Amino acid sequence: MTQVRTRFAPSPTGFLHIGGARTALFSWAYARRREGRFILRIEDTDVARSTPEAVQAIIDGMAWLGLDHDEGPFYQMQRMDRYREVIQQMLQAGTAYYCYTTREELDALRAEQEARKEKPRYDGRWRPEAGKTLPPVPAGVPPVVRFKNPRDGVVAWTDQVKGRIEFANAELDDLVIARADGTPTYNFCVVVDDWDMGITHVIRGDDHVNNTPRQINILTALGADIPQYAHLSMILGDDGTKLSKRHGAVSVMQYFDDGYLPDAVVNYLARLGWSHGDDEIFSRQQLVEWFDLDHITASAAQFNTEKLLWLNQHYMKQLPAAELAALVQPRLAARGIATADGPDLTQAVALYVDRCNTLNVLADAVEAFYVHVEPSAELLAQHLSDEARPALADFAAGIAGVAWEIPAINALIKETVARHGLKMPKLAMPLRVMLTGQAQTPSVDAVIALIGRERVLQKLAREKI
Repeated sequence: MTQVRTRFAPSPTGFLHIGGARTALFSWAYARRREGRFILRIEDTDVARSTPEAVQAIIDGMAWLGLDHDEGPFYQMQRMDRYREVIQQMLQAGTAYYCYTTREELDALRAEQEARKEKPRYDGRWRPEAGKTLPPVPAGVPPVVRFKNPRDGVVAWTDQVKGRIEFANAELDDLVIARADGTPTYNFCVVVDDWDMGITHVIRGDDHVNNTPRQINILTALGADIPQYAHLSMILGDDGTKLSKRHGAVSVMQYFDDGYLPDAVVNYLARLGWSHGDDEIFSRQQLVEWFDLDHITASAAQFNTEKLLWLNQHYMKQLPAAELAALVQPRLAARGIATADGPDLTQAVALYVDRCNTLNVLADAVEAFYVHVEPSAELLAQHLSDEARPALADFAAGIAGVAWEIPAINALIKETVARHGLKMPKLAMPLRVMLTGQAQTPSVDAVIALIGRERVLQKLAREKI
């Protein structure tokens, strides 16, 4: 049985975004499911736009998502000699030929075809044919190399997502496979790479569908095996339009910056166009056990930020508090907030995690345990009423000597509101605002206990109750 070999082949002209990450995930999951090999290949032939920073961003993004590759990364720019070797073999075999048509001649040809309402295409004037006399080779014109595409019949494949797709060869002109400066073109490099690397399954975006018939024809001319193809439909934004930066088509590492967990992002990406029954939440191990190409939908997937946040909160709640604290601590440190002289961060995140859907929101919530957060005048005006001030002063006096444990603090709050004839929110709400700068917190007695007696007294004193 042939070993499954998949590949992810990004162009390093930008960051690894959600669409690319999903392609990488599906390729990775299929290889893992079939006990195959997952190859990382960097298609960096666009020298003008490819950057080392973008290469690193792709590698960083895949590492954060946990998409480990078995081979690579391979760089196309390091394989130029191999591409040129294959081009020479094709020239000798007659499956490729030199074309001396100039740019001006091609422009004139295109203009004539458009005037006749024809599809612009190369007319094969330098294509060798039996009994055909080619024009004299012009002096000083460096030739391109074109692939001698079949003229008749169709090129077809059964796409693992879209079903049978076929193109008439008459619709495909002779593709340039090497530019006049000798540089091989994208479609040719991809073919040689897939051939040399033994790729059995090509999983990629459906923007590559039109490249596939040309690549199949070149593979056939080389006597190579044809991979299985699976073309993934596009991802739409929350509003049903093409995914853009405002929807989330940003660097995958932006999700790290925004406080998402990689397991949540992987789980969410897996559900963008693929399903396993009604399962919404599943581990990487379950994804690998379940993943197949049969359940990838041919229709566009729609990005849903609220669903991603919901998943992220679920995964945050599953983490042990100590692990969660280790993820939040550097986010606080980046704000210049030290946690060493405050309450135990593990206890703080455990108290707030049920209310937070990203690590950043959790960091925002626990920040008040380590620095003084000045409550807004609006919140104070809303919750610090004149009738509450005597009760707050009474509570502050009592807190100085109460046993520092939640039951005792809770009892003090109840005694204070009863003594002043108030309902619980009249005391609890201003306490929340003064102590944390927030109107919504977990149980106020638990918050007070964690902040600590000295810090609570300092915060209450600041408001001159």
